[in-house]
Formats: sequence, C-alpha cells, structure tokens
Amino acid sequence: MLTLALVLSSAFATLAHEVQPTIADLTVQDGQLTLEMRLNAEAFVAGIDLDGLDDTNEAAESDIYDQLRALEPAVFEAELRAFAQSWLPGLRIEAGGPVALALDAVTVGEVGNTDLPRETVLRLTGPVPAGASDLTLVWPDGAGDLVLRQQGVEDPFTGLVAGGATAGPIPLEGGAALSGWQTFTAYIPVGFDHILPKGLDHILFVLGLFFLSTRLGPLLWQISAFTLAHTVTLALGALGLVNIPGSIVEPLIAASIVYVALENVIHEGLNRWRPLVVFGFGLLHGLGFASVLGEFGLPPDQFVPALIGFNIGVELGQLTVIAIAFLAVGLWFGRKPWYRKAIAIPASLAIAAVGAWWFVERVFL
Repeated sequence: MLTLALVLSSAFATLAHEVQPTIADLTVQDGQLTLEMRLNAEAFVAGIDLDGLDDTNEAAESDIYDQLRALEPAVFEAELRAFAQSWLPGLRIEAGGPVALALDAVTVGEVGNTDLPRETVLRLTGPVPAGASDLTLVWPDGAGDLVLRQQGVEDPFTGLVAGGATAGPIPLEGGAALSGWQTFTAYIPVGFDHILPKGLDHILFVLGLFFLSTRLGPLLWQISAFTLAHTVTLALGALGLVNIPGSIVEPLIAASIVYVALENVIHEGLNRWRPLVVFGFGLLHGLGFASVLGEFGLPPDQFVPALIGFNIGVELGQLTVIAIAFLAVGLWFGRKPWYRKAIAIPASLAIAAVGAWWFVERVFL
C-alpha cells in the first residue's frame, strides 16, 4: 500500500506540472543558423532547475511558475525577453568559432486553463563563421532535456541532450543520423520514462489491472490485451493515420482508470468481457503514447527502430510497475482471505477517485 500511497499523493497534483523536454529545430541555410525552440518558458523564467526534475510542484519556485502562466501573452513576453538577455550566453554554439545568437522572435500562447502549461516558441538566429563544416551545441545547466532536430539536410541529426551536456559535432551538410540500432536503444529510455516516473495516468491504469487479481493468469490476459491495443494505435498515431485531439483522448483515459478500478469492486475475478474492455482502453492509451512520441519527433529514416524502442520502453515501464506492486503487496498479502476487502477494494476506490478527478478537471476545468 505504500507504493500506491506514494503514487496517489502525487497523482492529485495532476499532469499539469509534468516536466516536458524542450523541442528545438536546427537549420543552417545561406550562412545563417536558426534555432526554433518550443518550450515551457514559464519554468525557465521562474528559475526552476529542470535537470532531473519530474514535476514543477517539487521546485521551490513553483508558486512563481504558476503566477507566470496566468500572465497575458504580451506581459509574459516582456518578462521572457528580459530573462533571455541573461540566459542566452549559457546556450553556446560553436561552428569553427562562436555563433552569436540573438533572439529573433517570440510567440507566447494565449492564457487558457492555467492548470496546464502553455507552449512558447523562441526563434534564435546567428551568423555561421565562413568555412564551418560542423557545429557543437552546449545546452545550459538547469535547462532540463532538449530534443534537438536538424532540419533541411539528408540524414539529419536527432538527439536528446541533457542540461549541461554537449551535442555534436553535427555536420552542417547532414549525415549524422543515428543508425537503426542506435535509434532503437535511444528511444527505449524515452518510452520507459513516459511510464516511470512521468506516466501517472498509465501507472494508475496498470495498477487497476493488478488489483483485480494477483494471480498470474488474469493479469496476463489483461496486460496482453492492453499491450496489443496500445501498440496498434501507437503505430497508427505515430504514422499520422489516426489523429484524435488530446482534449478528447485525455478525458477518456481518465474515464478508463475509473472503469477498471470500479469493476475491481464489483467483480471478484476476471469476467469474459474484461479483456475486451481493456483492449478498447488500450487503444486510447496508445494514442496518448503517440502524442508524446510526436513531441520528440521520429527520425523519418529510422521510424521503425524508434517506434519499436519506444514501445519496448513503455512495456518495461509497465512491467516494472506490476513488479513493484507485486513485491510491495501481492507477494505478502495476495493469498490472504482478507486481501480483497482490506486492500484490493480500498485501493481500487482510491484509484477510481483520482481518475474521476482527472476526468472532471480535463473536461470542465
């Protein structure tokens, strides 16, 4: 129960404060470098150290962060431009010499639901020294993860850069694309990280499957159905063949958590329709996974290895959740006659309560 308590205590903070990587598109054309970044700029301006951080609520500056998200775009843009003057020197690009970056444009999203982060786009530009053949980029300490994507060349570089780390050398003419094996291994931790620690809604859904029964048979039926379903829609979503707005998918994912948790209370074991229901909900969760994968950007030439690596990472994350739940609860209490009434039902009701709150929040707040 300790594991569940820890998950639930953070779950009520919702996914609104989850730390997402900065996405940057790098282009060099006619001697001019352009770096266009999509980022959660309020976290930067608030002074939050994003390195290794999963939830901005854990930062001492979380109140400042929340206040910044409520500012009108023009007001926050002024704050951001002032911040950029001191922050930009830490973002260093070398291409046969330093590239003098300047803030070319800022686009701040409108104020919507202030419980959710809004997207800001920064466009930086700078002249590339004559004769440069490659470049390196130093991402500042405290800036969290950066997904760097080279544009406009064949076999472009795509990589994940941690705060304080260096990317490159990256050939300006292209050719730095990862091999299939490198892409596969690079995307496994991306998928795992989306479950543990960042996928609270997926964690609660998997725990809902676990609390129906600690016996291996029912659990395997459910996990197999869930895995098959989310693999299908993850692939379709990543290919762009299915595209359902997050405003629809996210509330339905919350509803799926409520359903499986309440069914644990009503039924004592696996019924004939449970795997089919789990399969249907797996289709929804796969679309959620696809949206995250879309943020990172799949390298066109290595689509299949990246997709397989991400999916394996997701599976390893789910299996880790189940293993932790079994070691914490199932191993010790799963065979006890009082397990269902004392542990499974209360835990399922708690999971249902969180799912219901998420549904209300995602639909009405």
